[in-house]
Amino acid sequence: MAALRSFLKKRSSVLCNGAMRRKLFSTEVSQPLTDSPSFAQRIRNLPKDLPGTQIKTQVSQLIGRTPIVYLNKVTEGCGAYIAVKQEMFQPTASIKDRPALSMINDAEEKGLITPGETILIEPTSGNMGISMAFMAAMRGYKMVLTMPSYTSLERRVFYHYAMYDHKIDGGYTTNLGKKQVHFETTGPEIWEDTNGQVDIFVMGIGSGGTVSGVGQYLKSKNPNVQIYGVEPAESNVLNGGKPGIVLLNLYGSEVNLDDYQPRYLVKKITSVIVLLEVYKTVLGNSEDAVNMARQLALKEGLMVGISSGANTVAAMELAKKPENKGKLIVTVHPSFGERYLSSVLFQELRQEAENMQPVAVDYP
Repeated sequence: MAALRSFLKKRSSVLCNGAMRRKLFSTEVSQPLTDSPSFAQRIRNLPKDLPGTQIKTQVSQLIGRTPIVYLNKVTEGCGAYIAVKQEMFQPTASIKDRPALSMINDAEEKGLITPGETILIEPTSGNMGISMAFMAAMRGYKMVLTMPSYTSLERRVFYHYAMYDHKIDGGYTTNLGKKQVHFETTGPEIWEDTNGQVDIFVMGIGSGGTVSGVGQYLKSKNPNVQIYGVEPAESNVLNGGKPGIVLLNLYGSEVNLDDYQPRYLVKKITSVIVLLEVYKTVLGNSEDAVNMARQLALKEGLMVGISSGANTVAAMELAKKPENKGKLIVTVHPSFGERYLSSVLFQELRQEAENMQPVAVDYP
């Protein structure tokens, strides 16, 4: 009790001091904490101030090192093992965080861009734009995105949420600089997590960056590793067919069929052929990809998009071949399924949810 009285006496004497009262109860607007040099310096010194912690100093340090998990129920009847790298664990729930950060880092190192001064412009049709917008916001850049008219509602909302401006056009372009980051990060991660026992890598073909970068790395470690690119059966250009309309624009971009123009696919494929060189391709039916994405949610607990379904279908086709029995096949689930709520993937469920009516509940 004596200690409590002593504490209250000291507190009372402090509050009675006029200067202290003015400091505690002044109505003057003080300098924001985040604007003070001491605060900025403290953030920079966090690893020094709190040694031994595993706290990251910025979100970009969360990119990479995504887990790989075996598929179990959907692979019944397959003679090979299928393991899938889950890129939904990236900060923006997409594999595109890797090239987005890499492109910004590279441009900064070359002195081409400066935070607070440079406005970044990126043509996009999907997850790459979302990743670029959030990475740019993190680094202090304003961002302008241009997108095709078939871009989904979810992606438009994400773009608007994180960036300076966005515009809709009817075209499509691709950046071929994405290959290197997958050679430097995704490929080594797969090799390490499988202890070098990966026999086959299969991946959907968009710009070709992932399948080419990972493929090149795995081939450098083991020339016998087989690399497969996935393209839709409805538009099997790499297999000698003609471009056509598909439910997914080769990889990761669900399409409004009324707005979609096959000529964009031709432009995209033309740039991919150079990257793939001697790699093999496997066909994937768009409808099968949609159904598989739904099965992955119901049977494996993996909520993924249509391109993830396509990669899984292709991996299973390879896993059923007698010559691949006992082999380890690795593929990728590029993004989280919640981003595709307005797509054909959730069309039936969306209609059911829209038609739901409130039910009266009698309380005792």
